[in-house]
This record gives sequence, C-alpha cells and structure tokens, in this order.
Amino acid sequence: MSSKGLETSAASSGRMPSSGWQRAIRIFLVLGVVALSGYVFAIRDQAARLAAYGYPGIFLISVLANATLFLPAPGIAIVFAMGSVFNPALVGLVAGAGAAIGEMSGYAAGVGGQGAVAGTSLYHRIFPLMERYGAVTTLVLAAVPNPFFDLAGMAAGALRMPAWKFLLWCFLGKTLKMLIFAYTGAYSVDWLVNNLK
Repeated sequence: MSSKGLETSAASSGRMPSSGWQRAIRIFLVLGVVALSGYVFAIRDQAARLAAYGYPGIFLISVLANATLFLPAPGIAIVFAMGSVFNPALVGLVAGAGAAIGEMSGYAAGVGGQGAVAGTSLYHRIFPLMERYGAVTTLVLAAVPNPFFDLAGMAAGALRMPAWKFLLWCFLGKTLKMLIFAYTGAYSVDWLVNNLK
C-alpha cells in the first residue's frame, strides 16, 4: 500500500485531524520531536555522566537515549555497565520505564504525521503489523534490540493506538530487554573478576 493509500485509509476511518489548529499541533509535535532528537544527540557524551546519580540517573539516561529518532545514544551500554554496579533487577526496571517514556517521542511523531518515513519499505512492513497486532508487535519490537522501533512508535501514533496501551506494551518489552542487558553486565563482570585472578 502506498503512503497515499495509508493516509486515505486513516482519513476514511476518521483518525486524521482536519482543522487548522489540529494541523498546527501535529506540526508542533513533529518539530518538537526533531528538536529533542537533535538536542539529545548533541549532549550524548554529557548524558553518560548522569549514571553517577544512581537509579534516577539511569532513568534519565534511558529516557534521553530512547527519545531520539534514528540517532544513536548510549542507553544500552550504560545499562550493561550499571548492571554490574547496582542491583541488576532495579537497573532493568528503571531503564525499562525510562525507555518506554522516551519512546513516546516516536509515538508523538506518528500522531503528528509520519513524514519522510512513510515512504520507506520498512515502514510499510511495520504499519500493517501495528494495525493488525498492535500490542504484540509493540512488545516484540521493544524487547528485541533493533534500530527500527521508532518506526513502530510512529505507526502506533499514526494509527491512534491509545497512548497508555503503547506505553504499557513498550514498557514490558523494553524492561525485558533492559533486564537482560543489566544481568548480562552483572554476570560478565563477576565472571571476569573470578576468572582473571
């Protein structure tokens, strides 16, 4: 289905706003997400210093790392490292919550309009999955390390999946992933310490 077909389908189901102030809000959302992504990318080296603040720092790093659209940020590496310093279960939970909140930027971009990504073949593969199996698709894509989760968030926003539902399934998937990285970090350091003596 072409991006025009997706827009027509969404418009016919009443999901696309049509008034001037709603269009302005959509444009504001997209510009805000782009600005936030650029800002987080610019401060990514300084963001790593937040880990010194313990669990609140891990939470903020996770929010910032996941709030960027298609730009790399140091989230998973810090969760891996902090799993060896702090309680890995708490690191995973805190990082999962932060990641889910950060991913709301992709959702907001989808509510605002898919923009340039609507023409990509990968988006056209994810969109029907989100349309048919929104919760499961969100959970699986959030749990698996991949650079394409932003597209799933955009599709969820464009389809007007309830924000709480996206946030819940995103939290469950991201927390599972962060727990794996935190425990891997904890056990890797323990193994190195015990085997390098």
